[in-house]
Amino acid sequence: MDQRAHWDRIYKTKPSTELSWFEAHPETSLRLIANAGLDRAARIIDVGGGESLLVDRLLDLGFRNVSVLDVSSQALARAQARLGQRRDMVRWINCDVTEFRTKAKFDLWHDRAAFHFLTDPEDRGRYVDAVKRALTHDGHLIMATFSLGGPPKCSGLDVVRYSSLSLAQEIGSDFQLAESIDQVHVTPGGTKQAFAFCRFVRHAA
Repeated sequence: MDQRAHWDRIYKTKPSTELSWFEAHPETSLRLIANAGLDRAARIIDVGGGESLLVDRLLDLGFRNVSVLDVSSQALARAQARLGQRRDMVRWINCDVTEFRTKAKFDLWHDRAAFHFLTDPEDRGRYVDAVKRALTHDGHLIMATFSLGGPPKCSGLDVVRYSSLSLAQEIGSDFQLAESIDQVHVTPGGTKQAFAFCRFVRHAA
C-alpha cells in the first residue's frame, strides 16, 4: 500500500474533529512531556504528528524548538493553516519515519499512534534505528500505541498492539522504561480505544 496516498486521502476527505484519533487536549502526552523535565529550549519532535493539536499546546507552553513529522503532506498543510503565523515557529518534515535521516539531534521524540501501524518487523527495526540516530543520549522517547485490549485495526489498516513490557522489548536495551500510563481514548464517534503510553529514557553513552 502507498502510505502517503492512503493518509493524504483520509486528510482530504475528513475534518479533523471526525478523525478517530482526534484529541482536543492531548493531556497524557503533555503530562509525560512535563515529567521529562525539559527546559523550553529543548528540541522536540512529534512523529506522526499530522494535524494533532500537540504542537499548538507546546508552543503555548513556550517551547521554542518543535518539529512535526508526518508522511501526509495534507495533514501538515492543515496543521500549518490552523497555526497561522505561528507555523513559522515549527520545523515541518514530510517523510516516512522509517526513512527519516537528519543531522539534527532531539531531546524528546514523541509518537502517539504511529508506531503501531508498523506490522513489518523490518520497518520496526528501521524506526528504532531512526530514533537512535535522532535522539540525544539521555534523551526521552514517548510512545503511545494501542494496548493489548485495543482494536486490531485503525483507519482500515492492521496494527500491532503492545503492553508496556512488549513495547520496551521492541525498542531494545538502549532505552529504560521510566513510566507508563494506560489511557482509554474516546473517539469522536464514541468508540473506546485502549492505549498504552510509555516514556523511555535513553541510556547515556
